[in-house]
Amino acid sequence: MPQTLSIDLHKMARFTNAAIWVLPFLFLAVGTAISFYFHFLTVAFLFLLLMNLFYRHVQTEHTVLRNFGILGQGRYLIESIGPEFRQYLYSGDREERPFNRLERSNVYRKAKSVESASSFGTLLDYDATELKLRHSLFPSTLEAEQPFRLAIGEERGLKDPYILRRPMMISAMSYGALGANAVRALARGAARAGIVMNTGEGGYPRYHLKEDADLIFQLGTAKFGVRTEDGDLDPEALRQLAAEERIRMIEIKFSQGAKPGKGGLLPKEKITREISELRKVPMGKDVVSPPFHRECVDLPSTVAFIDRIQRLVPLPVGIKLCVGSFTELRQFVREMKRKDVFPDWITVDGGEGGTGAAPAAFLDRVGMPLFPALHGLVEILKEEGVRDRLRIFAAGKLIDAGRQTLAFALGADACYTARGFMLALGCIQARECGNNTCPVGITTQDPHLQAGLVIEDKARRVRNYAENTLRELRELTVSMGKSCPSRLSAEDVFIPSGSSLWNMIRETPLSERTQASPER
Repeated sequence: MPQTLSIDLHKMARFTNAAIWVLPFLFLAVGTAISFYFHFLTVAFLFLLLMNLFYRHVQTEHTVLRNFGILGQGRYLIESIGPEFRQYLYSGDREERPFNRLERSNVYRKAKSVESASSFGTLLDYDATELKLRHSLFPSTLEAEQPFRLAIGEERGLKDPYILRRPMMISAMSYGALGANAVRALARGAARAGIVMNTGEGGYPRYHLKEDADLIFQLGTAKFGVRTEDGDLDPEALRQLAAEERIRMIEIKFSQGAKPGKGGLLPKEKITREISELRKVPMGKDVVSPPFHRECVDLPSTVAFIDRIQRLVPLPVGIKLCVGSFTELRQFVREMKRKDVFPDWITVDGGEGGTGAAPAAFLDRVGMPLFPALHGLVEILKEEGVRDRLRIFAAGKLIDAGRQTLAFALGADACYTARGFMLALGCIQARECGNNTCPVGITTQDPHLQAGLVIEDKARRVRNYAENTLRELRELTVSMGKSCPSRLSAEDVFIPSGSSLWNMIRETPLSERTQASPER
């Protein structure tokens, strides 16, 4: 039997620790006897000796360093650069999460207006276990395409409803989570592409307003930007903000797909003096939003809060939530019916959504995936006879036209994406969003890192990504024989019977309603 190659790290560490003691004195002697230049090595190995002494006999945090000394530092070095090695050298095109190299490359190409055609067939699984779009034997034509038009607030009888003319929007990303240059590049690109941008819950949207994009102001649980000193809603501040020309709608955030049941988090490393003033929060402490609005303690008070905001401002007012229970969602809809109060739209945020910072347990284990949640909400609204009272926006990894088309078919009236636009800005998925060390200057407040993000260049990429994705969305729509994404339905989706997706999308709402688990 051939022997496998093995290294005795214990012996190697003992040898290294002994050598570090000897080498400084050896080079000192050689430098004195032969050449002065050997003293450079004397200094270098003396530094390593002092470092080794500190690791082994002073610091107490890392056992590996105490036991192995400077050799143990190699372990932490390799661990720290492991993600980069895997991303660029070892991972396959479909292996990475949350977006693999194929998905990122597709966005990059659209952002640069580079042809994204591929050869030799798909690299995805094609084994009848996933959702597919049903094309038509008689496709429509681009010439017969109907312009997209979605009136928001019309059902409520608003005097001036907002007309959404493009079905793709930039999802909620606040100043704080993003740097100023990134926010301005997104807003400038959105204005040129004619799409709407959500401000996120970052307080007064100073940098969003520096450009000409139409904005949805997000009212988060901490009410940044429209809060009193003790955290209550300031009605006058909300009225003043709603009077801003570029703010066209208000979105009340109840929960976020990446961390439903937990409030937003802005790490202290990202809080500058300006952000502290905009949010009215102290510096030097993590900013953690409450997990819910203090006014909303049950379904009646939640619907009453929606009604209050709608009465305060003359703009369309919607809500954002991640679905956790269809039973609870149905009760919520019934309470809206009872009080005859409906938001102008509901944003369904899938549990696969992203965020700048969240506990891993919430990212991994909480929140229903977008497609079954979306389908379930639509079915509940239809069964309760109120589907025509509001619009539905969808969010959750909708970075490409294919997934957006599926969302429209399952009931969405418009689609959000956040990470798609981050990739368009040049995001390399370093996943440093919460550490203030984003290497491409997007999710950082470090002025030196932000300086690398040139607003005009990235705004052009944002517009290209939006335009090319919308073009592909139109092409997919006409291939299915439809003249507009709003005309798609669940009948336009191939859902394999017996698959897990079939159970999730076709059966979950009904089974949860009729087979609720008994209390124990």
